[in-house]
Amino acid sequence: MSDHVQYGAAARGAAPSGTTSAGNRARAHDPSLWNADLAPTTADQRSWDWPSIAALWVGMVVCVPTYMIAAGLVSEGMNWWQAVLTVLAGNVVVLVPMLLIGHAGAKHGIPFPVLLRASFGTRGARLPALMRGLVACGWFGINTWVGGSAIYVILNAITGDAVTGTPLPLLGIDLAQLLSFLAFWALHLYFVAKGTESIRWLEKAAAPVLLGMGLVLLGWAYVNAGGFGVMLSQPSAFGPGGAKEGQFWSAFWPGLTAMVGFWATMALNIPDFTRFARSQRDQFLGQAVGLPLPMALFAFIGVAVTSATVVIYGEAIWDPVALAGRMGGLGVVLALGALLIATLTTNIAANMVAPANGFSNLAPSRISFRMGGYITAGIGIAMFPWKLLESAGGYLFVWLIGYSALLGPIAGLLIADYFFIRRTRLDVDALFRSDGPYSYRGGWNPAAVIALVVGILPNLPGFLSTAAIIGPVDEIWIRIYGYAWFVGLAVSAIVYLGLMRGRASA
Repeated sequence: MSDHVQYGAAARGAAPSGTTSAGNRARAHDPSLWNADLAPTTADQRSWDWPSIAALWVGMVVCVPTYMIAAGLVSEGMNWWQAVLTVLAGNVVVLVPMLLIGHAGAKHGIPFPVLLRASFGTRGARLPALMRGLVACGWFGINTWVGGSAIYVILNAITGDAVTGTPLPLLGIDLAQLLSFLAFWALHLYFVAKGTESIRWLEKAAAPVLLGMGLVLLGWAYVNAGGFGVMLSQPSAFGPGGAKEGQFWSAFWPGLTAMVGFWATMALNIPDFTRFARSQRDQFLGQAVGLPLPMALFAFIGVAVTSATVVIYGEAIWDPVALAGRMGGLGVVLALGALLIATLTTNIAANMVAPANGFSNLAPSRISFRMGGYITAGIGIAMFPWKLLESAGGYLFVWLIGYSALLGPIAGLLIADYFFIRRTRLDVDALFRSDGPYSYRGGWNPAAVIALVVGILPNLPGFLSTAAIIGPVDEIWIRIYGYAWFVGLAVSAIVYLGLMRGRASA
């Protein structure tokens, strides 16, 4: 029986290997590799059409980090259209691995940690899953802090700044800020307890509302600033007479890499969602419609509204939470309420599912998706996320490019293995057994580990220097680091294919 037919039987609810029920199916697999949350989806679970997937993406795109991301490019010298086009280009680029890696989820119904077993081995898969999960924990903390800040501003708007206090020792935030953060954090736990499907209705309902709120905010800026001409008049620093004349490309490529890095996380764990897609067409159309253009549109809203604040308030206010606080009145409550929904939907989908599945993959018999979500939430608090957003430069060139140097090589490995080594064929049952073709050497595939390390190494000197962990390095390392995701993806894929050459596909 072919791999495809084996999976087809499982998808229709039939049990592989001669078993007849989900319980028997669980016993047929290695308990250290299987639980109900990691199991392939059945036909009944494959209910997401392309509008559902597009709505998922719109719900994730419309968030504070997206609003602010183009602002970081403007602060580096770009004008509004250069920043928006850079965002659009980065998202078109990252859409390619999204669709390629998402193919495995739609075809075989398996989540990201299970797909990793084909290339890294049944045990080795835990390493890249953990790397992806820890990055998501950082993002989870950042978005939870943003949502908590919105609650804090709402409380102050209602009470006349009565809840503002002095910063607490060590934390650097006041008690009301801490309690607002914890309240928004606790809200996530409800959806963790309910599972992945619980967020889909909110994503679908919130997506058009959130885009509408963004357009309303753009209209407010247009009216109060006196039109787009004033709002978008800031010249590029790279043009004639600019402070960085002739240096556009030296800023564009690192900026593009940062934009790719923004969704490099989801480019890996997209099978966690496409495994619920009705077909390849649905996952393809949903992602193509839901990611690049909405991302560029919301980035434009961020740049335009921020430019308008210079005219309206005499200063650039990049943070929409701070802007809503300045607007005052009922508008602040409505705007921040919409922002809370946007942040919640983004955080659950983009930053909770992947680490929850990743932690579950460490010990499936003991850690469920729910417990993995609780672990993610705990780490999100421990990272003191408010300290990760101290500067636009650090946000773009240390955080975004830095972790893209880790995740790019994993994407390269997955694509090389799934399309060039396996030709999209997988023995799904064997992915849940420690004695099958994916066990390699003691559960680890040395070729994948070597390719991962080699893919990371070229970017390491540039990252350490940019993050001020070490002193200045040769310019060549800084330039390589500016292409971190691309370099890591290409190097790891080439090395992996070379090491795996001649090996029969599973």
